[in-house]
Amino acid sequence: SILRICFLPVVGMEPAGGATSGSEHVPNSDPLPSSSGSNCSQLTLKLEFSSKVVEHEYIVAFTGYFSAKARSLYISSALRNAGDQALEWHIVPRENPASDFPSDFELVHIRQASPSSLLTLEDHPYIKRVTPQRKVFRSLKYIPSPEPAAPCNATRGTQKWQSWQSSRPFRRTSLSLGSGFWHATGRHSSRRLLRAIPRQVAQILQADVLWQMGHTGSGVKVAVFDTGLSEKHPHFKNVKERTNWTNEKTLDDGEIHWENRKKEIMINFLFCFSGLGHGTFVAGVIASMRECQGFAPDSELHIFRVFTNNQVSYTSWFLDAFNYAILKKIDVLNLSIGGPDFMDHPFVDKVWELTANKVIMVSAIGNDGPLYGTLNNPADQMDVIGVGGIDFEDNIARFSSRGMTTWELPGGYGRVKPDIVTYGSGVRGSGMKEGCRSLSGTSVASPVVAGAVTLLASTVLNRELVNPASMKQALIASARRLPGVNMFEQGHGKLDLIRAYQILNSYRPQASLSPSYIDLTECPYMWPYCSQPIYYGGMPTIVNVTILNGMGVTGRIVDKPIWQPYLPQNGDHIDVAVSYSPVLWPWAGYLAVSISVAKKAASWEGIAQGHVMVTVASPAENDSEVGGELTSTVKLPIKVKIVPTPPRSKRVLWDQYHNLRYPPGYFPRDNLRMKNDPLDWNGDHIHTNFRDMYQHLRSMGYFVEVLGAPITCFDASQYGTLLMVDSEEEYFPEEITKLRRDIDNGLSLIIFSDWYNTSVMRKVKFYDENTRQWWMPDTGGANVPALNDLISVWGMAFSDGLYEGDFTLADHDMYYASGCSIARFPEDGIVIAKNLKDQGLEVLKQETAVVEGVPILGLYQTPSDGGGRIALYGDSNCIDDSHRQKDCFWLLDALLQYTSYSMTPPSLSHSHSRVAPPTGTERPLPQRLEGNHLYRYSKVLEAHLGDPKPRPLPACPHLSWAKPQPVNETAPSNLWKHQKLLSVDLDKVALPNVRAYRPQVRPLSPGESGAWDIPGGIMPGHYNQEVGQTIPVFAFLGAMVVLSFFVVQLTKAKSKPKRRKPRIKRPTYLQQQQTTGKNPTV
Repeated sequence: SILRICFLPVVGMEPAGGATSGSEHVPNSDPLPSSSGSNCSQLTLKLEFSSKVVEHEYIVAFTGYFSAKARSLYISSALRNAGDQALEWHIVPRENPASDFPSDFELVHIRQASPSSLLTLEDHPYIKRVTPQRKVFRSLKYIPSPEPAAPCNATRGTQKWQSWQSSRPFRRTSLSLGSGFWHATGRHSSRRLLRAIPRQVAQILQADVLWQMGHTGSGVKVAVFDTGLSEKHPHFKNVKERTNWTNEKTLDDGEIHWENRKKEIMINFLFCFSGLGHGTFVAGVIASMRECQGFAPDSELHIFRVFTNNQVSYTSWFLDAFNYAILKKIDVLNLSIGGPDFMDHPFVDKVWELTANKVIMVSAIGNDGPLYGTLNNPADQMDVIGVGGIDFEDNIARFSSRGMTTWELPGGYGRVKPDIVTYGSGVRGSGMKEGCRSLSGTSVASPVVAGAVTLLASTVLNRELVNPASMKQALIASARRLPGVNMFEQGHGKLDLIRAYQILNSYRPQASLSPSYIDLTECPYMWPYCSQPIYYGGMPTIVNVTILNGMGVTGRIVDKPIWQPYLPQNGDHIDVAVSYSPVLWPWAGYLAVSISVAKKAASWEGIAQGHVMVTVASPAENDSEVGGELTSTVKLPIKVKIVPTPPRSKRVLWDQYHNLRYPPGYFPRDNLRMKNDPLDWNGDHIHTNFRDMYQHLRSMGYFVEVLGAPITCFDASQYGTLLMVDSEEEYFPEEITKLRRDIDNGLSLIIFSDWYNTSVMRKVKFYDENTRQWWMPDTGGANVPALNDLISVWGMAFSDGLYEGDFTLADHDMYYASGCSIARFPEDGIVIAKNLKDQGLEVLKQETAVVEGVPILGLYQTPSDGGGRIALYGDSNCIDDSHRQKDCFWLLDALLQYTSYSMTPPSLSHSHSRVAPPTGTERPLPQRLEGNHLYRYSKVLEAHLGDPKPRPLPACPHLSWAKPQPVNETAPSNLWKHQKLLSVDLDKVALPNVRAYRPQVRPLSPGESGAWDIPGGIMPGHYNQEVGQTIPVFAFLGAMVVLSFFVVQLTKAKSKPKRRKPRIKRPTYLQQQQTTGKNPTV
């Protein structure tokens, strides 16, 4: 099991108050002590985290909320039924604000708990599940960057804002004229802000426009789950409640008591090198009233201290705090934590309960970019607003995690996440005690959106309309799309606060879709769908659409979705199948659309269009009639490009069905050097961690499809090559038989394997938090024994050797990362061997040895007439984006040339590294780990007395194609436009005639503060102190407009022919319009 960790930011310190290292006053922003007064240290984040099970402690979850007395009775009754008289147990007291209220869980200490006693607990009718108590530890260490330090007074744009350096330089873009910056989504700008005054993110997003309208977050309860907040922090004026859920007796963020001045200076040093101040920073972005201003300074701030100063937390702390947030009727909750475990039931279930109670949860999407398939939970849930990060040039931050979600694999396809992106690089927020600091990370972008949501909620007169679905609908419908960025990077685009305000203030409850349309021709936004056209005979293209239901927490789809092809746009050339959530709860559900090409279009090329109509119904909460419902009908436009079916040799089938990943099982990384990232959790999909390989194959003209079902479920005559990479799953006997038959009939096979060694697997074990036992991986990097069963009929097998090393093959530099070797191969095949290090010996005995002539690559032509070809390679890391050091796409090209066209690459067949094929007699073939639990997570195996046995072969997926209802109308030419919700007219929502806030553009004087200090708090009408430097700009623009008007009028007068005009009274409608406001009349 994996931890849930905080998305820790990267820091760039900014001194407040202009204090220098020689000043008697300790700087407000708690800067890092520097060895030189003239240089500022550049800091790089080093993130470490670990988990530890609290021995003998279990979380007992109940089916409802009960009093402490009732919970105790239920537990004692269940344990009495266990029949173990010697069992020692007691309920662990939880002294926190929630202890006086009914709860849905209890923390129990059970000494020497047996599996039978735990099962007896779960058998109680009021007990839902029993899970171990988790201790989570996060550490945030900042280490000096190896790059030369920059002068303290250097332009801030030249400093490093993040430890993951973007390929694009970080540059600040000017606010241009007035509000030009906030709606600009261009990636390049010729204007640069030359001054060193840091940006205020709230003003950049035009929060000051809403402030001047009198909206400052008043009446909205916002919760911050983090490290606490100091009681007398000068930035906050409406801290409604501070609660402590930890075992430390303090409510403050980083509360440390020191005895003298010297130790006070040490606080600043520790602050820079620890996680202290993170909660204060997050709260400041949301609700600071001065200096580094927040979005909603008048909101009710509820501080939940769930992490200690040592960055330690427990699952039970979060569950208690979540329950208390529900009791307090929190409106908005910011959660800057997450992890890959979307099957962490106590946590996920509680998040669903929170949102079902109308708590709008905003969560960071993760800092695991630029790799795809790295979304973190709970931000990847449909009911949560998942936030990604961008820099101030509207580039996606390198650290920001990318989609798609991997819950739905292997049979389905992931959803679009993040939902929205906003500034998360170099954002200013409150320092721990006072002053400001700058941080980067999606944990910074998350409170930006949380602050914006809080401010938006305060602008709505009818607060009953604000719920997790309606708020997300407004955010994604108003977001401004970034050019050149796909939907799995930016979601729906960049946060646009003003447009979201306009939508919310003309909103009525309704359903909507995310994405709101399907256009397989639109690149790059609709990547990967747009990267490959569809054709007859191909695997159906699956688009997973999220249904957002703003009408109520629960809903349903009325009847069935309707497919309506546009006849003038060849809509009858495609078939559509739809599956959907039987119940939409909480606030959302899925709509899976499968698209295939009709048989009559097998040789046709062109564009086909249509739409799917969906009607959603929800119970009317305030309806006087019993059983009254609200309904909303939405349309999902579909546009696809169809091409004639490609030749068999160009079609490659990717085996997704036999790839397993975390969660739920412990499947280790393929590269054992990656000790800080031990779990294989990215999905092993061509659109996640094999994205670059997929892009390369497409550029080479191959068509790549995904098999999400057993091998028995595809027509092998349609494909040239079956590609198996990093397979962890077992195989049905029927699959082995069919594959042999398919290869005899011309299908070719390429296998990229990985390490498998039972001794090493025992070495990399760890303590399982669910079973309370040492947990060993149930496979290695790949399931080599299962692969050997698959290919044994051709006299092939992989070994349990574990090797790594650099080498050259066909003039290409290669790196073998924790791969296996070929143990057996037909004598008439081609085998390539290299000298590699024995990594298994290094892991087991910490010894180093080089093994000569390790067989790593094999090519074989099957002897049957018209038979296919087989290629084996012992390592997949060179095509995997997760930890790839040197790619081997050239090798994949060569293997596909061999398997698809029977063209043996001369660089391989005549290589000096070619050796005689191994016979496999030197050492026994690898066997499955004794006592492994793969059957728990396998789609193939099931538990059985003795060894697990295969399940019955499942039926192949059968799609129920929707009956088309053709419409004889023209489809819209451009499916994407500003995504307006029903009944929303942005022109009807007037904005005040105010100019956007522009920061002062001038150098700072010595000792002058670089922050905007507004004494007495923020009040409407006092935000925009316009700088005198802007007056000439507006005067010049006004003069140009007037001059242009007279030039146009003069040109019109000269161009008219001279003729006698009748005597008419001179029109005065312009003056009338200006003075009376009436329309002109003739």
